[in-house]
Amino acid sequence: MTSWKNLLGPMRVPFLLLTPACVLLGVGTAYWQTGHLAAWWHIGLVLVAALAAHISVNALNEYVDFKTGLDLRTQRTPFSGGSGTLPQQPTLAPAALWIGLISLLVLSLIGAYFVALRGWTLAMIGLLGILVIVAYTPLITRLPVLCLIAPGLGFGPLMVIGTHLALGGELSATVVVASLVPFFLVNNLLLLNQFPDVEADRSVGRHHYPILLGRQRSAYIYALFLGLAYLSVVVGVVGGVLPATSLLGLLAAILLPRVIRGVLRHADDLPHLMPYLGLNVTLNLITPVLVAVGLFLAA
Repeated sequence: MTSWKNLLGPMRVPFLLLTPACVLLGVGTAYWQTGHLAAWWHIGLVLVAALAAHISVNALNEYVDFKTGLDLRTQRTPFSGGSGTLPQQPTLAPAALWIGLISLLVLSLIGAYFVALRGWTLAMIGLLGILVIVAYTPLITRLPVLCLIAPGLGFGPLMVIGTHLALGGELSATVVVASLVPFFLVNNLLLLNQFPDVEADRSVGRHHYPILLGRQRSAYIYALFLGLAYLSVVVGVVGGVLPATSLLGLLAAILLPRVIRGVLRHADDLPHLMPYLGLNVTLNLITPVLVAVGLFLAA
């Protein structure tokens, strides 16, 4: 029992809540576009594939960070620095690698089923997703621009549009605009979570914006992306590609002044920054869900 619980560490189970929130948004766009809910077992398969993708990138990240020694230099927080499982139990490193690879296989098999069902547009999305998963830790984290946008690409356009297509929706402005919400939010999630890891990440050759520009300047990127996430909903409604009920997502925006002010004020004051990392997680979880609820109400 103890060994099984320890294997959950590299999966970073508490962070997996983000996946169903993003999948729900794709379910919502498909429902609004087609006028009917897809088969429950198809929705279940999509969710399993999305969770497999998230688990794979988490486990591979844990494995590489342990092997490079980064885990031993990082000061862990509730939001960054990995699970801490492998530094405490190094013998689990091969298991973490296998978790990452098996999860990638599960994703690929489910993806192949939906490609056979829906066509090759979905294949291109799936292949790009696999590339992001495999390249994220060893390569993408060393390239500031890619490091900034890869997380949002994975959980936004790739996951939301992939879900939408797998459930029978057609590629449209609706799903593209909806996917911009998690695109900007999840980019920000990883960006802000990099603030505590600047010194440790620099020591192993990583090169993201908090390293390149410093925390304070990166905080302005964070504020910009946060605004763009909610502006995407407004633009979608005004442009007629999202229903007015999608504006439910703006309910989460009541936290924006507090979060932006706190991040800008405490960018270099990590102990005081921690509460805002928590609020940032809250925004990532509730905003896609509220937009999805708006889509279901309008259908």
